[in-house]
Amino acid sequence: MPKLKLSPRGKAAGCGAGQKQIPLSLLTVGNRKMESQQLQMPAQAQDTLPSATATTTPTPIPIQAQFSPHSNTTCCNCGGPTALAPPPKWSDVSPPPSYRPVRSPAINLPPNYSQKAIILSPVPQSQKVLSLSPPYLFQVPTKKITHPDDIHRFHESDSSKNFLGFIVALSESIRGHKISDHCHQSPTVNSIVSLLETLLRWVDEIPPVQQSSRYGNYSYRVWHGRMTENAESLMLQFIPNDLRSATLEIVPYFTDSFGNSTRIDYGTGHETNFAAWLYCLARLGLLKEEDYQAVVSRIFVKYLELMRKLQTVYCLEPAGSHGVWGLDDYHFLPFIFGSSQLIDHKYMKPKSIHNQDILDNFSNEYLYLSCISFVKKVKKGLFAEHSPLLDDISGVPTWNKVNSGMLKMYKAEVLEKVPVMQHFLFGWLIKWD
Repeated sequence: MPKLKLSPRGKAAGCGAGQKQIPLSLLTVGNRKMESQQLQMPAQAQDTLPSATATTTPTPIPIQAQFSPHSNTTCCNCGGPTALAPPPKWSDVSPPPSYRPVRSPAINLPPNYSQKAIILSPVPQSQKVLSLSPPYLFQVPTKKITHPDDIHRFHESDSSKNFLGFIVALSESIRGHKISDHCHQSPTVNSIVSLLETLLRWVDEIPPVQQSSRYGNYSYRVWHGRMTENAESLMLQFIPNDLRSATLEIVPYFTDSFGNSTRIDYGTGHETNFAAWLYCLARLGLLKEEDYQAVVSRIFVKYLELMRKLQTVYCLEPAGSHGVWGLDDYHFLPFIFGSSQLIDHKYMKPKSIHNQDILDNFSNEYLYLSCISFVKKVKKGLFAEHSPLLDDISGVPTWNKVNSGMLKMYKAEVLEKVPVMQHFLFGWLIKWD
């Protein structure tokens, strides 16, 4: 690209004598940047400059044309007469690109995904769990979703709205609370925590075998088999006698909450099954609204501890991972609950995840920070490279916006995805309407 020719006295060619000169520091030929504080251009002239986010490379514009006015008689810098021609217009082949902000919104999905649909969707609202009344018609749950039309049918149903409302209610129950905060713990909550502790002990009793493959230790199948065989007896420890027949329907949700023994993998679909199991217990009246805080801070925290151990000991493969575009290779719900915990926190903001001291001191009290710590532990390299979505979310100003965005994203990226929901089960407690 030719440089702007200067006269011996430093005047820009094309400007009238004695007129204001353009400092050389303003002309950066290599990257065509202008220091806007020293050189102000008319709006029409600025519109003709190529954008940094252009997806196509326009025809190079001579450096003189970049500083030329929108008419061929006026200098854009000093207002004096000039003989330079106006810059060329954008052609239909290479139109000016649409504007994109430097900081993308919190939901920064791959380019082939419609971000607008998620951003403009309403934030899911909490609902009270639908109560049951005799006669009970428990049945073995089965898979129903095989097509996107089935997804639409499911989300139009009362069962879907109530299930999502239950998750939102759990999120609201933990708002502003630390994990260690005192909360109401019913005997059912304590029994479920004890059940999960039993599963944790079995991991210690079944060590991984030596093998060459990176993912999927075969010892996991031994652990999963023991869990499946004892699932009903473990649940009968806290289910009353008049609801013992409910195990026919709720056991499949439970056994599918810890991964797949054939593929030796785990993902958000299995996590959703655990939430569905808790939802079924709430529909049976075994978990009440006053238990919701303990459901998150006691039950779900213990479940997350178990899953982290299974993932590291048995090297479970991520099921349907989004790669770098995912929040986490395995989980989603702890980001929802964890962001709710930090709403209106006096000191910690979304950007605080980049402070290692905060992660070291508070990850045991806040699920969101715990998840960030785990991601940094298992993934190497720059955080912005291996977790760009989490890095983008750290630029959101408030936790309230993070939480609402997470809820909308969970609905769109988990509950509305056929590869995830094709494994979801439907029975009498969660009906296929």
